[in-house]
Amino acid sequence: MELNPNLSEKAQHDFKLVELAKRGDQKAYAELMGRYRDAIFYMLLKMVNNSSDAEDLTIEAFGKAFKNINQYAPNFAFSTWLFKIATNNCIDFIRKRRGNVVSLDQNIHNDDSLTPSANIQSDTLDPEAHMINQQKIKLMRDVVNKLKPRYRRLVELRYFSEYSYEEISQELELPIGTVKAQLFRARELLYNILKNTEGKI
Repeated sequence: MELNPNLSEKAQHDFKLVELAKRGDQKAYAELMGRYRDAIFYMLLKMVNNSSDAEDLTIEAFGKAFKNINQYAPNFAFSTWLFKIATNNCIDFIRKRRGNVVSLDQNIHNDDSLTPSANIQSDTLDPEAHMINQQKIKLMRDVVNKLKPRYRRLVELRYFSEYSYEEISQELELPIGTVKAQLFRARELLYNILKNTEGKI
C-alpha cells in the first residue's frame, strides 16, 4: 500500500507501526495506544463530561480501530482515522444515552408541573420483560464465566461491582495501565464469545 509522501514524520512512524500491528506485533499495538490514549481520552471527556464513560469509550475506540486496522488507508494520518472512529463511537453513545433519558423538565412551565409526567415510564418491568432481562443477565454471566480467571475477575469488578480502574488496581495489586490493557483484551474476548452466542435469546 502506497504511503502518502505528504504525511508528517509522526504519521509516517504511525504507518510503520500499523504495518507491524497488521502482522500481529503486540508491541506495535501497545505503542500506538500509548501515543494516542491520553489525547483520545481528553477529547472524549470533553464530549461526555464523565471520566468513567470517557475511559470506557477510549478502550472501545482502540478496540474498533485495532479490529478494523486492515481498513486503514495510508493516504491520511492514522491519528485522523483513529480520532474519527473515537468521535463517531462517542456520538453513538451520546445518542443512545439521550434516548434512554426521560425529560423531567417538559412540564416545568405548566401549572400542573408537580404532576408526574405521563411520559415517565415505571421502573418496574412487566413480567415478560423481567424474564427476558433475567435471561440476558444469566447469558452475560455464562459468557463471563468462559473467560480465563484473571479476565473474569477484572470484568466482574468493573462491570458487575462497578469498581473504578483505581479500585481494581488496588484490589488486584496491578498497575492501572495493566488493568486497562487486560480489560481491553477481556472485552475483545467477550465480544468474540457473544458473536457466537447471538440469537440464543
